[in-house]
Amino acid sequence: MRLDKFVCKSTELTKSQAIQRIASGDVRVNNEVITNERSQVHENNIVTLSGATLKARAFRYILMHKPAGTICSNIDEVYPSLFNYIKVDNLEELHIAGRLDADTTGLVLVTDDGHWSFNITVPTKHCEKRYRVGLSRPIADDVAEKFKQGIKLQGESQVTRPAKLDVVSPKDVILTITEGKFHQVKRMFSAVGNRVVSLHRESIGKVSLDVEVGEWRYLTNDEVQSFSCEI
Repeated sequence: MRLDKFVCKSTELTKSQAIQRIASGDVRVNNEVITNERSQVHENNIVTLSGATLKARAFRYILMHKPAGTICSNIDEVYPSLFNYIKVDNLEELHIAGRLDADTTGLVLVTDDGHWSFNITVPTKHCEKRYRVGLSRPIADDVAEKFKQGIKLQGESQVTRPAKLDVVSPKDVILTITEGKFHQVKRMFSAVGNRVVSLHRESIGKVSLDVEVGEWRYLTNDEVQSFSCEI
């Protein structure tokens, strides 16, 4: 963890205040003054601020059911931020592991643990994301095989990773992918001559959505650990 983040998670200081205290030489790591806020702090390090030993607050892992018309941002923009629904302290420390578009609903994971979220978002970890997709026209018979082989998206030099398509009805399908390119699901169907009219994320890895729209809960320890075990 970066030193400035560690100080913030151990105190009530803002990020700018923490950086100022670090630059002033008030922070020691293993009794050595460190003035670079980007320095990494590890679990066995002893960090002090003006002589007082710091202990970071425990990481938080949250599941939320994102409503339509909200954005995966820490602040309100054209649409309101989904963080308006999450009532916890130190909200500014949290970030979203795998964003959804404003019109997309479903499962969002929120945390202040950057290493943990990396296991969810980096394609090499093969973390599956399952989406329920509504289409403007019936799905063609050859699309499942095309997605399995990987398709080339507009503006991309490489094909998509193998994806699994299950047909519920001609205009209602389940798509499972292991990466998260910009607007990937919509672009995949556009590439095969179809259009997404509704998009809902049902699960990430072994964690499935189980709360109502706009509601949230903390993940269980088993759910948190399941992402550390991804290949």
